[in-house]
Amino acid sequence: MNKFNMILIVIFCIIGASMKSYTQTKLPTRAEIDDKYKWNTADIFTSDEAWEKEFARIKSEIPKIQQYKGKFGESAKSVYESFALTDKVSAAFSKLYLYVALSRDTDLNEGKFQMMYDRIQKLGSEFSAAASFMTPELIALPKEKFNSYLNDKVLVDYRHQLESTYKMRDHTLPADQEQLLAKLSPVFQTASNTYSILNDAELPFPNIKMNDGTEMQVSHGRYRAALFALDRDYRRDVYKATYEPYRALKGTMASLYNSRVKQRLVNSEIRKYSSPIEAALKGNDIPVDVYKNLVKSVNNNLDALHKWAKIKKTALKLDELHPYDTYVTLFPATQREYDYETATDIVLKSLKPLGDEYVKQVKFGFENRWIDVYETQGKRSGAYSNSTGAGPHPFILMNWNNTMDDMFTLTHEIGHNMHSFFSEKNQPYHYTGYSIFVAEVASITNEALLLDYLLENAKTKEEKAELLEKFLISAQMTFFRQTRFAEFEMLTHEKAQKGEILTADQLTELFAELYQKYWGPEMVTDAEEGLSWSRVHHLVKYDFYVYQYATGFVAAHALAEQIKNEGAPAIKRYLDFLSSGSSDYPINVLQKAGVDMSSPKPIELTIQKIKRYTEELEKLMKS
Repeated sequence: MNKFNMILIVIFCIIGASMKSYTQTKLPTRAEIDDKYKWNTADIFTSDEAWEKEFARIKSEIPKIQQYKGKFGESAKSVYESFALTDKVSAAFSKLYLYVALSRDTDLNEGKFQMMYDRIQKLGSEFSAAASFMTPELIALPKEKFNSYLNDKVLVDYRHQLESTYKMRDHTLPADQEQLLAKLSPVFQTASNTYSILNDAELPFPNIKMNDGTEMQVSHGRYRAALFALDRDYRRDVYKATYEPYRALKGTMASLYNSRVKQRLVNSEIRKYSSPIEAALKGNDIPVDVYKNLVKSVNNNLDALHKWAKIKKTALKLDELHPYDTYVTLFPATQREYDYETATDIVLKSLKPLGDEYVKQVKFGFENRWIDVYETQGKRSGAYSNSTGAGPHPFILMNWNNTMDDMFTLTHEIGHNMHSFFSEKNQPYHYTGYSIFVAEVASITNEALLLDYLLENAKTKEEKAELLEKFLISAQMTFFRQTRFAEFEMLTHEKAQKGEILTADQLTELFAELYQKYWGPEMVTDAEEGLSWSRVHHLVKYDFYVYQYATGFVAAHALAEQIKNEGAPAIKRYLDFLSSGSSDYPINVLQKAGVDMSSPKPIELTIQKIKRYTEELEKLMKS
């Protein structure tokens, strides 16, 4: 049971740091930016004083939740009152959190907002502790009494939440054992936390020599940027240097990865799951076959990626294609710029297939300061959509740099924004959130519609080729790459379940084999690529998470095709999907929208689209 249900979605993207709309070499201050380009936090609280007043009120409300402790067995009314009070406090807390988070992110140098943020974090811990009795008491109810509660009209609005919580009963241990596991939680997180410290802060990255004779230390950020650089020697040098510390520490990294694998195995065993995958997917009622269908379907169609590899190798005029060649554009001369006003106009036009209601709401957000557009001194980098689940409306952070990527990022975040908006508009507070399994669907649907619009309006074959390449790189990164990670995760856990020991060399060999299999005969898999398993933090820190990027890509493109081909019926289903929040399981919500992710069909349709666009690009390049 989600006690907070507060931040619906925060997606971060690394984008450029310079802002071409403001030509100073020094970044502007926030005061130098026109208000229409800044979000209006007064929509949440009119002042810091108003925030302080609400903070004090909520702090006094939190202890009242405890009055229901030990009373879930008395009546359905007691359960309802406990849930209702917790939701009321959670909704108010979420607004407190959002105001501070937005204020802090626009000026990370302002100590006042950091102190307010620290206070809200502490208050959140108090809230969580006060409500911690709810799930154990609900699960402890005898089935007969629970069923009577389920049919009581006072709890009708909580029926799905009650069922989804209670169904975990078979995988929940006796209270004293659960309490013991809770106390051991920090111990179980040691491997994950150690990996974060090592990977994010302590890796001894080396220097490389630049063309001008100076030296530059490589880093995570410089590695990502280098993969898109036109200078091949620079790409290669940064790529190889980045993996030097991973090679030196591969034994340590393998130990940390194995610790997480063993933890997942133990967790699945003591909670009576058949496998760690089932344990990870059960909470959202996602069948394990959804995961396995994805891996199987992609493996059956790797010829699509093999062809893309061949096109890249030919277009770049390479004797050998290496991993550090897979992201660089084939069309550097066609890169265009888009100022913010032009981009918003294009985005609105691209979203017309979603209907007047959707477009009208997006336009309202543009005109009423839902978006913080430009980079300023001290502002957080990247882009995200953030919401409370309780109003006043979602907000978007951008750092506009006049690129096509910025325009796609904007429509991506608008997808999250409208998902949150329609869920909040149509669901009670406790159902306004949505799972990661569907979180990327709305955002990528918007990207697909923007791509369609730009392709339809492309004036030259060069413009069209650039757009087709953009889609194929997105498919490469989000569909094929994330599925490859998911397959690695599945195979390593299967090996561990059989009692096999996963040494650093075995992990490296397996990862390299998968990379070669996915990219095919045109690829020369460097030794460094085999070490990449230790660089992908999702594999260590999260449990079977990455497959959802690929399934989200699949579902989004399927929905975009339906919207384009069917019109009104598909639009209605799509808006119903956006409005569903977490009122049903994600698989069911997508099925109602028109995409059955328990079937391989949507995956096959996505692969057909990838192959079609690959052929179109190849023809354009030959013409």
